[in-house]
Amino acid sequence: MRYTWPKKKLCRREGINLFGTEKYDLEKGKRSVMRSRKTSEFGTQLRKKQLAKRMFGLSEKQFFSYFTKAQKSGAEGTTWEKMLKGLELRLDNVVYRSGFARTRMQSRQFVGHAHFTLNGVKVSVPSIALKVWDVIELRTKLKESPLYKSLLEELEEFAKESKGKISSAKWIDVDVKNLKITVTALPEKEDFEQVIDIQKIVEFYSK
Repeated sequence: MRYTWPKKKLCRREGINLFGTEKYDLEKGKRSVMRSRKTSEFGTQLRKKQLAKRMFGLSEKQFFSYFTKAQKSGAEGTTWEKMLKGLELRLDNVVYRSGFARTRMQSRQFVGHAHFTLNGVKVSVPSIALKVWDVIELRTKLKESPLYKSLLEELEEFAKESKGKISSAKWIDVDVKNLKITVTALPEKEDFEQVIDIQKIVEFYSK
């Protein structure tokens, strides 16, 4: 079952803004009680796992499945690299990383309400694993909606300020004019969320 405590409380517990918007910023100088105590190695691993799980908005069962898939995968790379690649390549995460949603929560909602097509086919499953050259596009009928008109204006303004680069993820290409996203490569180590200590998470699950 997904965690439903007040989100600001979750941010205080993990010591960071988990959800991206300003209202979840922690008060200056205020730290999580959990983080200020001395903890065991197990306790540290648990907190790192909880932080990442909550950042991606997944249940324990969903999050653990990425670890087991990474362990069993015959692809190149360590377990933690493969686990993070799996998380990064979720459809809802790519929509968020592309700037088409302000938070991962919002991105999951947009995908769940079938706002996008994947390679021309309407989809509504946030956990779909994307591949290189997959194309995600906002459905035509939604491009004129007030929500996305506002988003388009914001993205166009940001594109001017950042010399055309919308997403900080180098493996994603964003076509602002057509509200289209293309996965151009697989994410690498430097592309992963830097606040996530995936090695501690792998150690936690490997016990």
